[in-house]
Amino acid sequence: MAKELTSRETDYAKWYNDLVIKADLAENSGVRGCMVIKPYGYSIWEKIQAELDRKFKETGHVNAYFPLFIPKSYLSKEAAHVEGFAKECAVVTHYRLKNSPDKKGVVVDEEAKLEEELIVRPTSETIIWDTYKNWIQSYRDLPLLINQWANVVRWEMRTRLFLRTAEFLWQEGHTAHATREEAIAEAEQMLNVYADFVENFMAIPVIKGVKSPNERFAGAEETYCIEAMMQDGKALQAGTSHFLGQNFAKAFDVKFANREGREEYVWATSWGVSTRLIGALIMTHSDDNGLVLPPKLAPIQVVIVPIYRGKEDFENVDVVARGIFENLKKAGITVKYDDRDTHKPGWKFNEYELKGVPIRIAIGPKDVENNQVEIARRDTLQKFTVSQIGLTDYIKILLEEIQQNIFEKARKFRDSMITRADTWDEFVQILETKGGFISAHWDGTPETEEKIKELTKATIRCIPLDAQPEEGKCILTGKPSSKRVFFARAY
Repeated sequence: MAKELTSRETDYAKWYNDLVIKADLAENSGVRGCMVIKPYGYSIWEKIQAELDRKFKETGHVNAYFPLFIPKSYLSKEAAHVEGFAKECAVVTHYRLKNSPDKKGVVVDEEAKLEEELIVRPTSETIIWDTYKNWIQSYRDLPLLINQWANVVRWEMRTRLFLRTAEFLWQEGHTAHATREEAIAEAEQMLNVYADFVENFMAIPVIKGVKSPNERFAGAEETYCIEAMMQDGKALQAGTSHFLGQNFAKAFDVKFANREGREEYVWATSWGVSTRLIGALIMTHSDDNGLVLPPKLAPIQVVIVPIYRGKEDFENVDVVARGIFENLKKAGITVKYDDRDTHKPGWKFNEYELKGVPIRIAIGPKDVENNQVEIARRDTLQKFTVSQIGLTDYIKILLEEIQQNIFEKARKFRDSMITRADTWDEFVQILETKGGFISAHWDGTPETEEKIKELTKATIRCIPLDAQPEEGKCILTGKPSSKRVFFARAY
């Protein structure tokens, strides 16, 4: 099986696209800007979804579903929100009427204009808050902790599989609270849920922070985020959690009677991650041989490939291989036994390397005689033989080791890509020669932030939550600054 991947150093963008397609994760569809997520890619999303859903329910959230279509007037009720999404909205303006057959039996379709145009949801705050006004009357109804798994549409001009598509899958949490403090605590809690998941499940190290006013979610008072570093030195926003204040409650007149009987507007949050996490996964860990998947996320954690020449060899190997397969499966390990006779072992080795299966077990006649197997690790590409005795326990420990090794490798790279800059010349040089996160002073004004973006295409990715006070001067204006922020070019 020829992988024929473009190398990362030759053309990173083409390497990424080649890998998504050749590893059977996704492909472009007949609808411009939309993708088909293939079974192998969707199984990764299912694992992401299952683990996050478990975490959400642990923190008291429940799932619901809201309409795909949003009346245009809803979006207009929150000024910052409509301005933020105006250029990305797909709009339904007409529908078709099927008339009765004429005398000749021909049915003629006619178009009719909708009384009010409908927006195909780019996000659901407006339709959800219009619903919440019927659900919330008293402090007894709070907090309201709702999540939905859905698809959204944002009409992107330049698309890339998983990273930026016109339609994508995501989850969006929408919560309502009695106090400002409760809502802020919720937004921070969900940021920590995301960070824990991305680091400990996806093995991607992240920096937790808040967005600058220019980069906040449209309609939010504060946007918390986790930022990851890709192998080409560009940042990727891996998740966001928004403190919405009372903006949407006021826009949709969502009030509650407090314990003293006085009416107040509720306080809100929203938070979400999407299928772009799969893009982050690919670009953080993978190499020129294909995907590198952390075991906790891999659709197949272990694959067993029998090696044999004739029927007698196969029968001897098959008995042992199936025994290993059953033992691993009973231990809760996701394992595949590939006994197809339509492909040679070498072809299979290449296929599972390309697809990022963490552990490959090969077993042939000599291995059966010697009571051993050959192990191949995807993360290090090392091969070695181990005894069949205690193999299941060995594999369980090895999977944990691989998970940790993948994370540590990514963390070391991320840390090596954080550089301090104290002058404009340093900032530009680092950006052009190295990339990564640049820790630099900024004077706090939207005008300066916008000017830096205009000059370099670098944005403030976040103001780190653990940033320490430090007196300095803005790299562009020289004005006083009390804290460093992280700049980067980003996806």
